[in-house]
Amino acid sequence: MAAVDRGQPRNAADNRARVNVMADNIFTKIIRKEIPAKIVYEDDRALAFRDVNPQAPVHILIVPKKGISRISEATIEQEPLLGHLLTVAAEIARQEGIDGTGYRLVINKGAHAGESVPHLHLHLLGGRQMDWPPG
Repeated sequence: MAAVDRGQPRNAADNRARVNVMADNIFTKIIRKEIPAKIVYEDDRALAFRDVNPQAPVHILIVPKKGISRISEATIEQEPLLGHLLTVAAEIARQEGIDGTGYRLVINKGAHAGESVPHLHLHLLGGRQMDWPPG
């Protein structure tokens, strides 16, 4: 079986580039409260806020405060944080009243998936019927 790449930087330059992108992205600025957002949830590990371009009546972005630029760069050590993001999504869905009717969680990775911000985030979408397949 092939070894799994856990997304570790391959060298110091890769690490510096990733840190610079994370430091300057819009989600990091929202986390630091440099840019306003309609925050619906916050704890020491995650922040959730309403999407400025909603694709459903409920469209909330859930971001880790500790920067992970994309899901493919998450490490085994970050599994507890990734699990926390999912439980936060479920809690917000209950608070938003969409748990009973259903909701969708989406993580985009890469240009073809529609990733637009290099900071891992979950889209919580609900409040309407979703089509399948998506996109």
